[in-house]
Amino acid sequence: MKKKLVILLFLLVFGVSFAHSQTTSKLNPYIDGEVMNYEGNLNKLVFRGISVANLTFTTSKAENGKDYLVKAEAISKGTLLKLFRFSFLYRVTSTIDSERFVALKTVKRDEQGDRVRDSEANFDYTEKKVTYVETDPKDSARPPRRIASAIEDETHDLISGIYILRSMPLAVGNSFALNISDSGLVYKVPVNITKKEMQNTIFGKVMCFRIEPQVFGKGRMIESDGSMIIWITDDNRRLPVRANLNTSIGKVDVKLKKYEIKR
Repeated sequence: MKKKLVILLFLLVFGVSFAHSQTTSKLNPYIDGEVMNYEGNLNKLVFRGISVANLTFTTSKAENGKDYLVKAEAISKGTLLKLFRFSFLYRVTSTIDSERFVALKTVKRDEQGDRVRDSEANFDYTEKKVTYVETDPKDSARPPRRIASAIEDETHDLISGIYILRSMPLAVGNSFALNISDSGLVYKVPVNITKKEMQNTIFGKVMCFRIEPQVFGKGRMIESDGSMIIWITDDNRRLPVRANLNTSIGKVDVKLKKYEIKR
């Protein structure tokens, strides 16, 4: 559950703006040089609003000068280590196709205490499969873990799945499903836009869409009880300013703390 909590933090807090593409009919959710910084706070029993993680998302162009790279990093803070004797460092580099905005490759480093895993997922849309390989850098004798799954023409990793959400028309009552691949497995994630709500943000009070991805439940990404809510600004920026994750281990509230575009 702790590992999934780390992964879900990335689902919850993501950096993206809403920009019009001049070359395609789709709205381009990626901005070269965009940096988003978030803070995650845990609420559990007697612990209220304890800061447990910093999260950063940075968008840039890939080496080919065409596709996009999104580098995401989550780092546990001292309070989490002191109270629960648990620390993590989670780094993801996601390569995104610049025309269709689908995932091309996902490279991860997952450190949880003494446990470390490196992994790479490659998306082959000609063969219609994703191939995932996970290794233990601390144990070279351990055989790699390999998983291959069938994918559809539009498939995302956790990062591109959130970004593509920003490019879709948002309206109360709308619902749709995204194909999300994580660790070699593929999930169909229903997404519901349930209402509009005012949120206090670093930009002041802003009206936001309340979006509820269905990631909890049997056969879903998290096979346990829980809920997720994401608030995205109802303006041309389409910025994710807050998210909430309610699980059996507590509630995690994530808020945008800093936004900039580096040129």
